[in-house]
Amino acid sequence: MDTLIVLYTAFAATSAYFLWFYLLARKLSGPKVWPLVGSLPFLFANRRRIHDWISGNLRSAGGTYQTCTIAIPFMARSQGFYTVTCHPKNIEHVLRTRFDNYPKGPTWQTAFHDLLGQGIFNSDGETWLIQRKTAALEFTTRTLRQAMARWVNRTIKNRLWLILDNAATEHTPVDLQDLLLRLTFDNICGLTFGKDPETLSPGLPENPFAIAFDTATEATLQRLLYPGFLWRLKKLFGVGSEKRLLKSLDVVESYMNDAIEARREAPSDDLLSRFLKKRDVHGNSFPIHVLQRIALNFVLAGRDTSSVALSWFFWLVMNNPRVEEKIIAEITSVLRETRGDDVQKWVEDPLVFDEADKLTYLKAALAETLRLYPSVPEDFKYVISDDVLPDGTFVPAGSTVTYSIYSVGRMKTIWGDDCMEFKPERWLSPEGDRFEPPKDGYKFVAFNAGPRTCLGKDLAYLQMKSIASAVLLRYRLTLSPGHRVEQKMSLTLFMKNGLRLNLHPRNL
Repeated sequence: MDTLIVLYTAFAATSAYFLWFYLLARKLSGPKVWPLVGSLPFLFANRRRIHDWISGNLRSAGGTYQTCTIAIPFMARSQGFYTVTCHPKNIEHVLRTRFDNYPKGPTWQTAFHDLLGQGIFNSDGETWLIQRKTAALEFTTRTLRQAMARWVNRTIKNRLWLILDNAATEHTPVDLQDLLLRLTFDNICGLTFGKDPETLSPGLPENPFAIAFDTATEATLQRLLYPGFLWRLKKLFGVGSEKRLLKSLDVVESYMNDAIEARREAPSDDLLSRFLKKRDVHGNSFPIHVLQRIALNFVLAGRDTSSVALSWFFWLVMNNPRVEEKIIAEITSVLRETRGDDVQKWVEDPLVFDEADKLTYLKAALAETLRLYPSVPEDFKYVISDDVLPDGTFVPAGSTVTYSIYSVGRMKTIWGDDCMEFKPERWLSPEGDRFEPPKDGYKFVAFNAGPRTCLGKDLAYLQMKSIASAVLLRYRLTLSPGHRVEQKMSLTLFMKNGLRLNLHPRNL
């Protein structure tokens, strides 16, 4: 009898919850809601095009502000309602106005803790602030800029050009996304701890640290895609992705320990050497495990974002000959000014950073790429206390607010009727001689915004301009026959099948 009472009570409570959930969800803007399962069928059906699906829902929300709610029962502390927005005023509220109320939060930090610890990209509060202030001092130094320039130019001249020249001569296609990932990985490793993994070399060798780092990153990202109890169980029993993560972290930590020891014996101008000299608020040196995580945070941030942005940039330029012509005209104009009229001198060395600084139109084209294809398409913030967004949307404590960076660039109400066009001119002054970002800085948050604005933003632009110039000045690119460019559904906007291209020597 008691068992029946318990079962009836559970059934009644569950039925009441589903009825309440369904009736409440019907009043909210967002995808259609079904009884029992909410919006889950639509989310599953659109899992391979999730960013475009979110954009479509935000456009359908209408009104002055673009905000919608995705209803998935029993999947969140906020009773299963996920707030998604893309309006600059809401984003500014989250990233600046109420910055302290929207940290990374426990879900994100717990998932990334094994890989990133309490590094700058996985911490909040005082821990984050100490690292932020220390890093900010270093990123403003000219010596760091010069060190980055040396790494970038050396890698382009001694490796990238050799691989591309060989492919052009033999008429074989290359996966440019893979080459760019290797190039930026080598550069950021060199800049961060002065140790070059040489993943971009003829033959494209496998590197144990690079493989382990990729495996650890992918396994960590999977933790965000599934309920927390599931990956915790896998970790407890040491199976699946959690087993791969554990093995990969052993390789990563061993590599990092060797790098730290080398920098202690022979300090250089890399970031790790600089942090070895720093002291925390108590006057103590950073422990080894903290230095490991600080370095890995910078590697993670500096590798994928730039290479992914460049992959989409080259694809967009290939499909927009008018833009390509203007980029080439600008590069040759700068080189004529700095190196004279001898075309051979234009291509014998990559552009130095001072030359890249002058490429205004190229910077506009890169910014326009990031507007349409931001390297991090969606970002998430945890809500500490109940709050109301500028559009009147209530967000309860313990819930998650997602701001869709991908959707911002696709809204006519924000960027105009031509928002889907690849149009670098929108980033230039009326005279076309100055780079002018939008007055509302929260229309473009590809480099984040507010107190967490990317410290390496200027270095990232310079690296991308140098690489883009090095490729486009020597080659005209065409898509390999039959190759399909698709988005990979992950936290970073990779191309699912890479970017397979044919290279044609350019006649300057």
